[in-house]
Amino acid sequence: MSNSAFLFAENWLFWYYNFMLDIKFIRENKELVKQNCENRNFQCDVERLLELDDKRRGLIIKIDELKSEKNKLNDILKSGGNKNEIIEKGKIIKENKEKLEPELDKTLKEWKTLLMQIPNMTHSAAPVRKEETGSREIEKYGEPPKFDFEPKGHEELMENLDLADFERAAKVSGSKFYYFKNEGVLLELALIRFALDKLIAKGFIPFITPDLAKDAVLEGIGFNPRGPETQVYSIENSDLSLVGTAEITMGGYHMNEIIPEEKLPLKYAALSHCFRTEAGGYGKHSAGLYRVHQFSKVEMFAYALPEESEKIHTEFKNIEVEIFKDLGVPFRVIDICTGDLGGPAYRKYDLEAWMVSKNGWGEVTSTSDTTTYQSRRLNIKVKRKSGATEFLHMLNGTAIAISRAIVAILENYQQKDGSILIPEVLQKYTGFKIIPQNGILH
Repeated sequence: MSNSAFLFAENWLFWYYNFMLDIKFIRENKELVKQNCENRNFQCDVERLLELDDKRRGLIIKIDELKSEKNKLNDILKSGGNKNEIIEKGKIIKENKEKLEPELDKTLKEWKTLLMQIPNMTHSAAPVRKEETGSREIEKYGEPPKFDFEPKGHEELMENLDLADFERAAKVSGSKFYYFKNEGVLLELALIRFALDKLIAKGFIPFITPDLAKDAVLEGIGFNPRGPETQVYSIENSDLSLVGTAEITMGGYHMNEIIPEEKLPLKYAALSHCFRTEAGGYGKHSAGLYRVHQFSKVEMFAYALPEESEKIHTEFKNIEVEIFKDLGVPFRVIDICTGDLGGPAYRKYDLEAWMVSKNGWGEVTSTSDTTTYQSRRLNIKVKRKSGATEFLHMLNGTAIAISRAIVAILENYQQKDGSILIPEVLQKYTGFKIIPQNGILH
C-alpha cells in the first residue's frame, strides 16, 4: 500500500469510528436534530450532511467490493489461475479504486466539516429560547450590598490600593492584560489554595496542566483553534494553541483510552493559565479584570458513566454554590437557555455575582454536561463489567476563575475609607483580614 493510500485508509477509519453512532442518530432523528440546531442558533445544513452521508456510504461499499474482488483474484492466483488474466483484472480493479478513493476523501472532508458543526442535543429541562435573556434564574443567594457611600469599581479600587497595574501591562503586553501586585498577588494565591483544598477534601485529584494543547484536542473538546471566528491564540507554524481553559487539557488527558467502569467517575481539579482573544468582547463593561486575555483558573473535570452524569453535573453546580457562599458575595444560579449554549453543552449552569462595575450580575463560573459530545471526538470509552464498551460522559465546571472572583470580592467588600475586607475563608491563606488604605506590603 502506498503512503497516500495508507493515510487515506487511516483517516477514513478514524472519522468513521468516532462519528458512526453520531451520524446514525442524526439519520434516524433528522427533524429532531434540525429543530435542536434552530433552538440553539446553530446554522447547520443537516440535509446536505445526510446527502453526503448517503454518498459516503455508497462509495465505501463500492471500495469494499473492489477490495473483495482483489482478494478473490489473489486466492485464484494462489490456486494456479491464469496469471496474465488475473494481472489484467487486477489493474482494472486498482484503477477503479484509485478513482473512487479521492472522491471518498473529498466527500469525507465536507461530511466531517458539516458534522462537526452540529451541536450536542439539549436537556429537556433547559429553557428553549433563542436569546440569552431567555436563561432562567433558579437559585439566588444574598442581596446586592447597600452602601452608604459612592462605591467604586474594582479597577479604581486596585489602582488606589496598588494591587494591580493595568497601564504598564498594556505597555508591555497590550490591552486586556494586567500585573497583580502586593496584596493582589496574595489574594490570587489564596483563592487558588482555597479552591484546591475544598476540592481535594471532596476527593478530586489535583493537577497543574500545560498551557498548550494540540489543535486536534481543541477540536475534540469543541473549540475552533483556527479561522476568523476563533477565540484561541494559535502558535504559528505548529499544531499547538494556548488553552482557554483546563477543560481542554483535562479533556485530552484520557484521549484514545478505554477506562474500566469500576474506576469511574474520575474527578480532577486542574489549575491552569487561560488565554482568550476575547474577539468582539470589548463592550462597555469589559474594563479592568472582567474580560481579559490571560487569567488563572481552577477547573473541575469529570469522566463519568452515562447514567451518573446528571447527578455529577448537579454536584458541580452545588460545589460552585458552596464556594461562593463561603466567599460571602451575593450571586445567583442561571439555567442557560438553548440559544446561549455552546456546541458541546447538553445543559449548562452559570453563577453570576453582583458587581458594582456592571451595576448588575456578572458571570463568575459555569458548569456543563457534554454527555458524549467530547468523548466521541476524543475517542474515550468506558469498558463495562460485561466487557462491552461505550462512550463515557465528560463534564466540566469552574471552581474559581481568579480574575472575576477578585472583581466580586473587591467590589462587594469595599469600605467607605477605601479599604477592602478579606472574606473570612481566605484570611488563613492571606495572613491578613483587611487591605487598608495605605496597604500592608508597601
